Amino acid sequence: METYNEETIATQLKDLKEWQFKDNAIEKKFQFTNFSQALGFMVQVGVLAEKKNHHPELFNVYNRLTIRLNTHDANGVTDKDVDLAKAIDGIK
Repeated sequence: METYNEETIATQLKDLKEWQFKDNAIEKKFQFTNFSQALGFMVQVGVLAEKKNHHPELFNVYNRLTIRLNTHDANGVTDKDVDLAKAIDGIK
């Protein structure tokens, strides 16, 4: 499975809204009105990730949510991460 680096991911990031390459993963920060909205979105992401059998790292504090994606068995960012990021962007 081919992995992206900071240079090769640049083209993919143009198609993703506010995702950044950071520490060998792609990451996006979300902010919601309150905890309930953040949690609801996180559950939607979880259901989507389960369907795709590709699971993100989710970090939630009150109304903020950070999502990190990388393919652990490939030790980097792959097309699976880019595809999941696009699908997540389609939720909100």
